[in-house]
Amino acid sequence: MELSEDDLALIQVLQASPRLGWADAAKVLGVHATTLAARWDRLTSNGAAWVTAHLAGDPKQMLLAYVAVDCEMNLRDSVTAELAAVPEIVTVEEAASNRDLMLTVITRSLEEFSAKIITRLKAVEGLTKYQVALCTRLHSSGDDWRLNVLSRAQLATLRTLASPPAPESVQAAQLPQSHLDLLPFLARDGRATAADIARSLGRHPATVQRQLNRVLASGILSFRCEIAQAYSSFPVTCQWFVNVPAGQHDAAAAQIRTISNVRLSASTTGPTNFVIIMWLQTLADVMSAELALQQKVPGIDIVESAVMLRTVKRVGWMLKEDTTASGAVVHAGNLGAAD
Repeated sequence: MELSEDDLALIQVLQASPRLGWADAAKVLGVHATTLAARWDRLTSNGAAWVTAHLAGDPKQMLLAYVAVDCEMNLRDSVTAELAAVPEIVTVEEAASNRDLMLTVITRSLEEFSAKIITRLKAVEGLTKYQVALCTRLHSSGDDWRLNVLSRAQLATLRTLASPPAPESVQAAQLPQSHLDLLPFLARDGRATAADIARSLGRHPATVQRQLNRVLASGILSFRCEIAQAYSSFPVTCQWFVNVPAGQHDAAAAQIRTISNVRLSASTTGPTNFVIIMWLQTLADVMSAELALQQKVPGIDIVESAVMLRTVKRVGWMLKEDTTASGAVVHAGNLGAAD
């Protein structure tokens, strides 16, 4: 399957506003709403694109951690599968570096991280070592990444239609379980309507609409339109572990955001204090990206780079070898009472 320019344009519209209605998307793209809906159905049925909701990982509300894992080579597949089955481990990638696997983990607290994740890591047969970096500030994430195929006029129209309300920054713990029950449905389909969810939960649509509105306003969720990386023209993922001078993280993040390939930048604890992830066109672009980082961020010290061989799971979604979505979702959406 190849994606057309029209497909890519639709995906970028949903990258900017994942829950935008088809009538509004039609105003941006100049295509009938029913045509766009059919196009989206084709993309999702083939696993080429999907919309999901995931816990935002804002360190002010919850714990976000990056965990490097080493394992016995002959047990690597079983270790990978076991870790991918853990809901709180939202992303699993195989790395070409001195670390075998890179994990992204979201939990409610440091205590839950220790109880649920560290205990689990210690029990995985074949897992020989792990190293944890805790996120202290998330500067940008995959929700911010764009394909950059829309025209200026289309972007201007999109901006008038896709202005979400300011989040209330409600703590997840303040949301009742009846509201948190919606999260698994939004993880599987970030465009799910209140009516869709109400049918599944056996609730009145008006009740679910009120609950959905509060969840959307809470700020605990990030919505994103994902594309199978193989179809994005940027098939190479590289992650850098760097040091940025103390007091310069915000300025560094602002400069890093001007690099269009950036998927994530975050301040962390650990041997280094900053993590950067980019999607690149070729391996040769790794050197160009490092040069751009050095030019834009005075005093940056690039300690290590790691190219990802394969993404097994991305923000809850299990991926096939060809980077398309398998349809299976192992989400970290339940922030209710601990098990």
